[in-house]
Amino acid sequence: MCKSEKWLVVCCFFFFFAPRRCRTVQAASCILVPSCPWCVELVLPLTAGTTAVMNRESFAAGERLVSPAYVRQGCEARRSHEHLIRLLLEKGKCPENGWDESTLELFLHELAIMDSNNFLGNCGVGEREGRVASALVARRHYRFIHGIGRSGDISAVQPKAAGSSLLNKITNSLVLDIIKLAGVHTVANCFVVPMATGMSLTLCFLTLRHKRPKAKYIIWPRIDQKSCFKSMITAGFEPVVIENVLEGDELRTDLQAVKAKVQELGPDNILCIHSTTSCFAPRVPDRLEELAVICANFGIPHIVNNAYGVQSSKCMHLIQQGARVGRIDAFVQSLDKNFMVPVGGAIIAGFNDSFIQEISKMYPGRASASPSLDVLITLLSLGSNGYQKLLKERKEMFSYLSNQIKKLSEAYNERLLHTPHNPISLAVTLKTLDKHHDKAVTQLGSMLFTRQVSGARVVPLGSLQTVSGYTFRGFMSHTNNYPCAYLNAASAIGMKMQDVDLFIKRLDSCLKTIRKEQSKESDDNYDKTEDVDIEEMALKLDNALLDTQQDASS
Repeated sequence: MCKSEKWLVVCCFFFFFAPRRCRTVQAASCILVPSCPWCVELVLPLTAGTTAVMNRESFAAGERLVSPAYVRQGCEARRSHEHLIRLLLEKGKCPENGWDESTLELFLHELAIMDSNNFLGNCGVGEREGRVASALVARRHYRFIHGIGRSGDISAVQPKAAGSSLLNKITNSLVLDIIKLAGVHTVANCFVVPMATGMSLTLCFLTLRHKRPKAKYIIWPRIDQKSCFKSMITAGFEPVVIENVLEGDELRTDLQAVKAKVQELGPDNILCIHSTTSCFAPRVPDRLEELAVICANFGIPHIVNNAYGVQSSKCMHLIQQGARVGRIDAFVQSLDKNFMVPVGGAIIAGFNDSFIQEISKMYPGRASASPSLDVLITLLSLGSNGYQKLLKERKEMFSYLSNQIKKLSEAYNERLLHTPHNPISLAVTLKTLDKHHDKAVTQLGSMLFTRQVSGARVVPLGSLQTVSGYTFRGFMSHTNNYPCAYLNAASAIGMKMQDVDLFIKRLDSCLKTIRKEQSKESDDNYDKTEDVDIEEMALKLDNALLDTQQDASS
């Protein structure tokens, strides 16, 4: 970015927030252009005094129309909003307490009018000038039309859109703060990307391609989820599937198989190891520390799929420990699964600032600002205290869900699988259903869905699934031959006690219905068998009588 572009961004910032003390200006400008303290020195004398005079004149004009006491009171009220905004820009961290909607809307409105499409008297003669045909669409996006980034870097500042650029930088700064708060204290950098987890993983793999041009394989401990598998195929690499090992009820990483495959293929031919934290039980998070050590020892990059792991202190601790003892290059997490925003965004984070910047520069073209805007609004509404409260409630709901499922399963001669290493997902056996009828398991899934129970997964035995030319046996169970069919349920962020209670009630109802149907089928089969036996006996008697009559006549 040239000096004139940087100057434009900081000038717009001063237009918005002046008057400000020098330290405020420095802190805020460093968020946008951290390598250019000269911007502060250039702009400060031009703006600080001028806008202060303009503000005083505006308030003085208002005092001629309304009582000066009332105007001063209104001025103080506005200053309280601006104080929160100033603290945000000074610290670049999520506020402890959430903002009210009026502060949020003031902040977003002031940011939006810094974009050229909202300038009064703007004359755009280019092919992309932030024109929007529908006013409803413009309001939906708070009039942030230009998106984020530039053609060469999704994190770059746009000269036409100082407000959107500032929004992008602040969002990335807040998300980094939350990741540290959630447990990965030494994370160096991160950015929000307007793609879901699968495509974000693909972006990481494509960035590594330039560093390891000979590599063609990605070692992947099996997890039966299509998008993470297809992310490797889409990037043009060959997944090397490592089957999990059964330890008790849990499916865990086969470290010996990973080492053997690394030695067989050769480290130079391996792009990375692609591991997983958050997953469906009885699969549990990969042994991240051990995998990170393997990667460090063999000089192989390590990409972690942390899709919904931000909400779990255990998953975040695994990432922190893996980076401490070995190597983790990047970890990717979903926005919607961890922050309760619409689908379509992810966070790419890592411990090497330059590598994360390389990934951001790999993104081709500008990008939608919607995911960044959504998560910014959400975090400012919640505050760090609000988000931590949600994380605490999720843990409590996990324990409550576990206890309720255990009680219900025992009532139907089933059991809750023992998966202590999975902090989010639970699994309960469906043996009594499976032994009666091979379709009873999938019937339970259908019944739950029609009763508006979403998110629960029933996993039958032996299902086959082909994904991008690869056939998986026992698909959805993360292994070829899991001992039994089972039902999954998860305690994710935002779940309430009433959700658990309603789920248990509807699951109980479905299990009762299926049991009655099975009992009726058994009775019908018994009656049919009895009728057949009577008919056979009558036939035998008739034959015996016929033989007797024939003997008598002869």
